[in-house]
Amino acid sequence: MAPSSSVWSQTNGEVLIVYFNESKILDDARIQQVGKDLTQMVPKAEKGKMLLNFQSVGFMSSAMIGKLIMLQKKCKADNVDLRCSNITANIMEVFKIMKLDKVFDIYNDEADAMKAFEKKGWFG
Repeated sequence: MAPSSSVWSQTNGEVLIVYFNESKILDDARIQQVGKDLTQMVPKAEKGKMLLNFQSVGFMSSAMIGKLIMLQKKCKADNVDLRCSNITANIMEVFKIMKLDKVFDIYNDEADAMKAFEKKGWFG
C-alpha cells in the first residue's frame, strides 16, 4: 500500500522545504494526492518561503506539471515565495519545452535555493 502522504517537509530557518516520497509521479490517483498534499503545505510556510526539492523524482506526467502550476498560483495568492531545486535533466527538459523554467524559480540544488532566499530586495 502506498503511503498516505506523497510529500514530507522540514523547516530550515525561515524556509519550508518540501520533499517528494515518489520517484515516479505518473498515475492519476498519485497525482491527485501529490497535488492535495502540496496545497496543504502552503499554509505551513509561515515565513512565506517554500522550496520544492525534486531530488527523488525521476519522472512525472504532464498532469503533475498542471498541479505544480496550480500550486504556484496558490503560493502567489497567499504571498508565499515558491522555488524549486534538484530537478533531474529529463524533467528539466519538459519544464523548458513548456516554458516553465520562466514560471518557476529553479535552482541546481537546495543550497543554491537557500542562498537565494536569503538575498534581500527586488534585485538580490
